[in-house]
Amino acid sequence: MPLKISRISATLLATTIAGQVLAQESVTVVLSEELENVEPCMAAKSNIGRVILQNVSETLTELVPGAGLQPRLATSWEDMGGGTWRFTLRDGVTFSDGTALDAADIVFSLERNKSDKFVCETGAKYYGGFELTTDIVDDLTIDITSDPAQPILPLLMSTLAVLPSESNPDAFVDQPVGTGPYTFDEYARGQYIKLSARDDYWGDAPTVQDATYVFRSESAVRAAMVEAGEADIAPNIALQDATNPETDYSYPNSETVYMRIDNSTAPLDDVRVRQALNYAVDREAFIGTILADGTLQATGMTPPSTIGYNHDLSPYPYDLDKSKELLAAAAADGVPVDAEITLIGRLENFANVTETMEALTSMWQEAGLNIKLQMVETAEWNEYYSKPFVTDGRPIMVEAMHDNANGDPVFSMFNKYGSEGVQSGVADPKLDEMIATATAATGDERQGLWEETFAYVFNDIVADVFLWHMVGFTRVNERLDFEPSIKTNSELQLSQIEFK
Repeated sequence: MPLKISRISATLLATTIAGQVLAQESVTVVLSEELENVEPCMAAKSNIGRVILQNVSETLTELVPGAGLQPRLATSWEDMGGGTWRFTLRDGVTFSDGTALDAADIVFSLERNKSDKFVCETGAKYYGGFELTTDIVDDLTIDITSDPAQPILPLLMSTLAVLPSESNPDAFVDQPVGTGPYTFDEYARGQYIKLSARDDYWGDAPTVQDATYVFRSESAVRAAMVEAGEADIAPNIALQDATNPETDYSYPNSETVYMRIDNSTAPLDDVRVRQALNYAVDREAFIGTILADGTLQATGMTPPSTIGYNHDLSPYPYDLDKSKELLAAAAADGVPVDAEITLIGRLENFANVTETMEALTSMWQEAGLNIKLQMVETAEWNEYYSKPFVTDGRPIMVEAMHDNANGDPVFSMFNKYGSEGVQSGVADPKLDEMIATATAATGDERQGLWEETFAYVFNDIVADVFLWHMVGFTRVNERLDFEPSIKTNSELQLSQIEFK
């Protein structure tokens, strides 16, 4: 009888230990919004990138905070002159479907990124204003040529999520196949996404063996789930919910909040109205109240960590009288300043976004502008944010938050301000030339040209309403050995997570 009890106890103990080990190999991430798709070329959008980028789909190079540009799928790269860079691919890499990575997959991924069948966020955001051509030297060597020359082409390749050439070239994929350490297993819409570790990954085996992503729109709920042990990581929680110094991390998150203005429709086509919009905002009043201490007032599209950021520019001061004077002057010249302006905000874009948008609307109404706020879901918001814009002839402003953690304005400026930029509300030939010239420059010249470009956007054409460079908060379960960084905003690499 004692022996029988001993065996039962041993069985129960083994089962308990196995359950604990399994739980320690798994993590749950609670996100603020669902993914509208799981397409790797859309991973430039932060909600998609946090799941897909470097977990399922990898890039040729990788920008690592504090370490600079590092190899990923490419082991080396060389400037061949004339705008051509030669990349040597890592040998022995396979996609999760078993096919081998080769140079043809790079060609396919680049071409698909600029497809005319559908819009890829990465291609539209990062690869505008120049043409890329490729030449396969051998299976593991490829030459990529940019016209005009792009001196930071290896850095640009840190944004290219590589797909196998067998993928659909004409439409988004719904079951992504990549070279990363995890496979994409399941997406139950409205419920969860599941990833699991690969046995045949080319790199070091990750500690986290599987991950589940769930969606909760309320910041307080996401924070509470981590506190209760129902989740392990909650990115993008609100200031008021970041109350535990043991689990809550704050960091500059590379995001810039701004209002994209349609510069072509009255009354927004008058520079005085755009100036009035800027003067009417008390930016400082938001900081430390509904936005975190450490949030910076913005004067440009990229954070101060990027080269070419113009530190000589000063944010618009809050001056309600000046705003009203500008509107009165415009009205005297026949500008319809009382026309209804539609303001489109994106639900759950950042913590406290609705409260922020309501306060901004009130400020603009106090200045005398006829602003109507609409808060919409991501899919509808994108119809206003990316070309072809839904306008119906109405003057429209769109709230947006732009991420540039890559260190150079080239990742922002054509897309946001080029006449052909997918998210640009501006058509200015002089600005087009300034962007092209700065993009092709190097060293100190590049720094200076970007500074001039930022000044022209801010002072001369007053293209948009720049608001803040943001601070992010992420809550991390105490059982994890993981510290969020500036990259956490756009990607969340499961392979970087360990357990205490």
